Amino acid sequence: MSGGGLDTVGSPAFTDEDPTRFRAAGWWSDFTLSDAVLRNAERSPDRAAYIDHPDAGLSWLEFDAAAEYLAGQLAGCGIGRGDRVAVWHGDATAIHVLFVAIERCGAVVVGLGARAGAREAAAILRNSEPKILISDLLRSDAATQAASMADLPVPVLVSDHDTARLDVAVEPKPRSGADQLGADDVFLINSTSGTTGLPKCVVHTQNRWYYFHQKAVANGMLTSEDVFLPVIPTPFGFGLWTSHTTPIYLGATAVILGRFTTQAAAEAIDRHKVTVLCCVSTQLTMLMADRACRDYDLSSLRVVFTGGEALPYRPAAEFEELTGAKILQFYGSNETGLLSATTVHDSVEHRLRTAGRIVPDMSVRLFDGDQDVTETGRGQPACRGPATSLGYLGGTDHDKLFTQDGWMRMGDICEIDRDGFLRVTGRTSDFILRGGKNISASQVEDVAMTHPSIALAAAVAMPDPVFGEKVCLYTELVDAATIDLPALVKHLLALGVSKELLPERLIVVDELPRSSGGKVAKGELRQDIRVRMEADDERS
Repeated sequence: MSGGGLDTVGSPAFTDEDPTRFRAAGWWSDFTLSDAVLRNAERSPDRAAYIDHPDAGLSWLEFDAAAEYLAGQLAGCGIGRGDRVAVWHGDATAIHVLFVAIERCGAVVVGLGARAGAREAAAILRNSEPKILISDLLRSDAATQAASMADLPVPVLVSDHDTARLDVAVEPKPRSGADQLGADDVFLINSTSGTTGLPKCVVHTQNRWYYFHQKAVANGMLTSEDVFLPVIPTPFGFGLWTSHTTPIYLGATAVILGRFTTQAAAEAIDRHKVTVLCCVSTQLTMLMADRACRDYDLSSLRVVFTGGEALPYRPAAEFEELTGAKILQFYGSNETGLLSATTVHDSVEHRLRTAGRIVPDMSVRLFDGDQDVTETGRGQPACRGPATSLGYLGGTDHDKLFTQDGWMRMGDICEIDRDGFLRVTGRTSDFILRGGKNISASQVEDVAMTHPSIALAAAVAMPDPVFGEKVCLYTELVDAATIDLPALVKHLLALGVSKELLPERLIVVDELPRSSGGKVAKGELRQDIRVRMEADDERS
């Protein structure tokens, strides 16, 4: 593969004996997602595989045929084993066909989030060096811009939203079954929020997600008869297993929304008799708060998988009472997979007030720096086990991700009680958790300081009743310069900055507060924004 680094199973979080042990325990297998698609086409040819709400979609037989045709098209374009194929596509059946087709060519998906800006996309392309970039029509102009910004000769091909076929004049080329990826091969590279101002690329095998899938099935008592509604973008970890790996491994049906709104989600649940809803905590909070959603029949729901941040207990309990569903929370990351999870058998208190019981297979420890403090019950979690990724592409930030003896870290401070249930109590990294998505404060600051009026910027979390936190930016200006929020947002959008990085409140100060070491005292800024918001509430 091009791009270098971590192309086979070789994570520092694995010993040489681990893959054999994981297979012996049944946690890993040689059965791939492509194998599962073929099996589903043979066993349940007419069952709906993916439905683009409200009613377009493919059966498992049609899905398999579409993936096979597209794999031939890719082969005709010169894509073969070891190549990387970037996919920048909105949520639709087509993105899942693309992923399987790329797998069948023996190539690796480089997944870009649908809402990524050209600058973020360019950084991912530069890091991963794909052979081609496939986008839907909506993102095709931005894809061309991102390839140019990355200074890479990456051809941009357009995928049809309904069929996933490429808009190229090329005949499908027969390919060898030997080209297809194995379960231990890298099949996906996606991005995560970086602390250096640019996203980092996480390297995935299928087997880590096969393990995660098995835990989800056991915890939620899932079957092939379930109908999934995943509303998290597909390239990211939570979105990947809820919309791609678990529905395919089960042979179940997944309903796909092009864009999440509470009304669209409620309507889809009612129309398609959805049994499994998968969403970040903010989306569930929005759904619970929208009284109009109660005009729809949500009683088909059996399980709701959620994570990203703590749920408000009372509305969550009311949602369970309204729908009859059980809300299941879990704790993990794109890098580590799950460390803890709740099950349908847990009490309401444990399901709604904790992130679940520690997963024994993941061998979770607690650290203070590199010191093991597991016995104290409080510290920074780290793990070694079958759900972990291979780390960052090219070994980026290896020393930050791993302890000295190879345990993969999380970025939070957690407490684990005597019964093994985990609660998140704080963070070690400078992130803003908006709607379950980690937004790097330094990344926001870096892009904001591209504006010529801004001399120094500091981004902090601003409490929000719906999203949990939003981005508040404090700035010092250059000399007599002036700026307001609309002007800054316009500037950032013109640069192709991702919408997630846009500040939602701008506060200009004469001088940012400093600590004794000369760093910006963000603790004072967090206190300041809380005081300002309290004053705003009193005036309103």
